Amino acid sequence: MTQYRIRRARADDAAGCAALYAPFVTDTWVSFETEPPTASEMLRRIRDFGQSHGWLVAVKGTQVIGYAYGSPHRTRAAYGSSCDVGIYVDPDYAGQGVGRALMDELLPMLKERFHAAFAGIALPNDASIALHEACGFTPVGVYREVGWKLDGWRDVSWWQRLL
Repeated sequence: MTQYRIRRARADDAAGCAALYAPFVTDTWVSFETEPPTASEMLRRIRDFGQSHGWLVAVKGTQVIGYAYGSPHRTRAAYGSSCDVGIYVDPDYAGQGVGRALMDELLPMLKERFHAAFAGIALPNDASIALHEACGFTPVGVYREVGWKLDGWRDVSWWQRLL
């Protein structure tokens, strides 16, 4: 069993989060970003979303092996009680419970301030769908051909969980 711990992200996690995330940006359609964020950009996100919503890391020693965060769902005021969630796990640690452990810590944090959480899952992504289902999310719809990435149109399935 992999020994790791879950904790709130700190400034010194930014480079590790950026390094973990970069291959998801450059090599997959899981993220719709097209340029990997720098460590300084990741630090800005950790500070912004960590303060307003929550940002957690899974660490093994000093290595970031996964992270999960909440972020604003939309900018209009009536959406203020909703949030989005994002989660990324190092493929070397996939299927070892890291994602579930992160979500099990993140969702109660979000429940303190929000009513509903949403997740967009670029398709296909069976592992992410299984994780979100296991964490109580239900499907609410699919945006068909909503993004162009890696030479193809990509669908995004949207999931919701009332907190």
